Amino acid sequence: MPIVPIDRAIVAACQGRAIAFPTDTVPALATRPIDAEVIFDLKQRSHDKPLILMVSDVAELWQFTKGTDRELAIWQSVAARYLPGAVTLVLPATDLIPAVMNPLGTQTIGLRVPAGEIARSILQATGALATTSANLSGQPPLLTMSAISDAFPEVFALQLAADLPSAGQPSTVIAWQQTGWKLLRQGAVDVSDLD
Repeated sequence: MPIVPIDRAIVAACQGRAIAFPTDTVPALATRPIDAEVIFDLKQRSHDKPLILMVSDVAELWQFTKGTDRELAIWQSVAARYLPGAVTLVLPATDLIPAVMNPLGTQTIGLRVPAGEIARSILQATGALATTSANLSGQPPLLTMSAISDAFPEVFALQLAADLPSAGQPSTVIAWQQTGWKLLRQGAVDVSDLD
């Protein structure tokens, strides 16, 4: 597909197509959660690598996760500190998360609220999206919309005023475990001082 304006990208996502847009880390390849298989096919991605659910606002996160009141208070404190931003929280998932997003059935989900205005405006219009970096599995992330459009002609890549490369560093991923947080991937944000 050609590079498209934001309104056309939003319509495409709502129709079950894959779209690409910039975030505060690397550009996202995204679909509605129920259409997540499209991403696995496009990227030639192994089903043992779950996708991330991206939402437009921190308040939206809590419907997709479940825990005790104490855990929720801890998660909300961390979210208030780092989100919107380049941190992904891996938390216990509710049944609102389609199984196709995490085919291993680990009953967790990576949740993220990007800081980028463009990404958040798309997510406000589409609702939560299943996301990952825009690249073939095992390859480096593509950093411009034109590179994404060239590599994935079936993806609706967002038209930008200037096709500037993104920061190129993925989000930091932390997972909640019963005793606290575990760093799964060091990315753009240092969380070494987390309790």
